[in-house]
Amino acid sequence: MTAALYSLRAGRSVLLLEKENFGGQIADSPKVENFPSVGSISGLDLSANLFDQITSLGAEFELDEVSEIIKEGDEFIVKGNYGEYRAKAVIIATGVKHRHLNIEGEDEFAGKGVSYCAVCDGAFYADKDVTVIGDANSALQYALSLAKTSSHVNVVTLFDKFFADPILVKALRAQTNVTIYHNKNAFRFYGEDALTGVEFEDTQTKEVLNLRTAGAFIAIGQIPDNDRFGNLVDLDRGYIVADETMATKTPGLFAAGDCRVKKIRQLTTACADGAIAALSANSYLYQFE
Repeated sequence: MTAALYSLRAGRSVLLLEKENFGGQIADSPKVENFPSVGSISGLDLSANLFDQITSLGAEFELDEVSEIIKEGDEFIVKGNYGEYRAKAVIIATGVKHRHLNIEGEDEFAGKGVSYCAVCDGAFYADKDVTVIGDANSALQYALSLAKTSSHVNVVTLFDKFFADPILVKALRAQTNVTIYHNKNAFRFYGEDALTGVEFEDTQTKEVLNLRTAGAFIAIGQIPDNDRFGNLVDLDRGYIVADETMATKTPGLFAAGDCRVKKIRQLTTACADGAIAALSANSYLYQFE
């Protein structure tokens, strides 16, 4: 939507294609408190405000899932489940999905104790006991961040070791308010109005571990969905390769946000990518005028 905003302000006509709800992952966040100049707002309200802003400027939109993009000459054909759309320039901003555990209570308590982003939601659990589920860099970074504000942090892994950088493992083991559990498989989140605990099964002994916790942060990876664009872009582990102008290897095709190869995936960096992609696309379109 930020890409649409900047494109509209540059005088371009804009069509947004979205398969579900506008706003992506941020629309599911109960509170956003790290967006510049906005003290506190729900992700849904932030998304709605931006959607109202771009539609008031003339953005058109369709609910459709894109299956393929083809380039014919100087024109792109974007194929969806319900129609085909043509454009001189296209910006891919498909984001990613957090990998879920797919266990009992996960959907029920999402946003009510179950989170996939400690940077986004960690501050809401200051002085409370929390649990991090995962064993790689993101999980340990979450745990180290939470250890600064939460009273106690449980770190639970499925296997008998960490798969993170040694410096992160060393830093985590040095924390006095962190307890590490290995060989534990999560099978149930529980609570009433909000999350109060997680149950795990030991992968070796089959004993049940019941951890009372106010918040559970799941960090077991993210899933890009860009294979359908592989005919026009280079992919690195499923992420789109784009340069600092957000340009892909195909002239006129740009990528913005979490869907592209990058180190930091946050709301602010997604907005920045969108602005850059729109301005780059605008410059690309000058050749047709």
